[in-house]
Amino acid sequence: MADSLRQRVLEGVRGLAPGYFALVMASGILSVGLQMQGFAGLSAALLGVCAGSWAVLCLLTVWRFAAFRREFVVEFLDPRRAFGFFTFVAGTNVLATRLTTTGWHGATAVLLGLAGAVWLVLGYVVPWSAVLSRRTRPVVSTANGTWFIWVVASQSVAVAAAALDPVAGSEAGRHVLSVVAVASWSVGLFLYAAAGVLVTLRMMLYPLRPVDLTPPYWVAMGACAITVLAASRIVEMSDTPMVAVVRGLVAGLGVVFWAFATWLIPALVAAGWWRHRVHGVPLRYESSLWSVVFPLGMYAVAGIYLGRADDLPLVGLVGAAWLWVALGAWAVVFTAMVAHLARRLLLGRRGPAPAWPEADPAGAPAGSGDPDTTR
Repeated sequence: MADSLRQRVLEGVRGLAPGYFALVMASGILSVGLQMQGFAGLSAALLGVCAGSWAVLCLLTVWRFAAFRREFVVEFLDPRRAFGFFTFVAGTNVLATRLTTTGWHGATAVLLGLAGAVWLVLGYVVPWSAVLSRRTRPVVSTANGTWFIWVVASQSVAVAAAALDPVAGSEAGRHVLSVVAVASWSVGLFLYAAAGVLVTLRMMLYPLRPVDLTPPYWVAMGACAITVLAASRIVEMSDTPMVAVVRGLVAGLGVVFWAFATWLIPALVAAGWWRHRVHGVPLRYESSLWSVVFPLGMYAVAGIYLGRADDLPLVGLVGAAWLWVALGAWAVVFTAMVAHLARRLLLGRRGPAPAWPEADPAGAPAGSGDPDTTR
């Protein structure tokens, strides 16, 4: 019995999806939103889930790298999966932002430094090693929703830096934070444009079967929403020269991105209906479902912050109402995750295996665009 459980744990570590840090992202951003709305108890509970899952996933990731390095490297070099590693950056910064509101400013600074360093390294290494250095197939054919996680990671650096601004101990510190926030926010804008073009071209030039339209496509909306949140936080930063130059532009673009994020929601819901109801793709737990919950929560918090920063009460009301939609989605997915892990680890049961996908025109499995298969 013990040997069987140990084997199942090892299989779980071997197949751990790099995008699982989306659980940290979803829990953390909902904790922020609930605290802003005055629900301290719920916020603290979700902060516990956020911090606990971050610690556990960090340990499991290190374990996976040490014990199953081949699988780790293969995933890192796969352009359809490698961008999932950016969820570590975003999850760490979301946790850092939440800790700021509890007075843990030192921990926030440490986490921001760690996430910022990883963001810089991955931002150069992943596009080169997983995309540009691979000449066996067109780059566009590998694009999918996970590519927007790079945008989310960039904007999360801006959010965490802006969160530290009110407690910066010196004028020099505020100047540094403003440069980091504005620079990473600006990089995120260009990355969104690049990812949007490439993902759109992939959808237009290559067949997109229902099985290919995976949950991470919701990150396209989440990337818009965190761009709005970062913009709102930058608008509220101290009046340093860097912020003073861009404040009007940032505020205006924040509203533009909020409008586009709002427009995307019905399209993504319709895509999910087409995938699951029209074409019968089974809806069961997979780690990539957290890539749906996080955008929902981020859209809510972004609306609340934008309404406050730019004096747009209607936008704030939409965000406050949407927070409960996101919390409901979190509860459903979290319950499904616990049941899934119990079946896998305690009972040794697996969900039904998906049908083997046919090859797409680029030579890879058409269904292989999902970076977080059921695990």
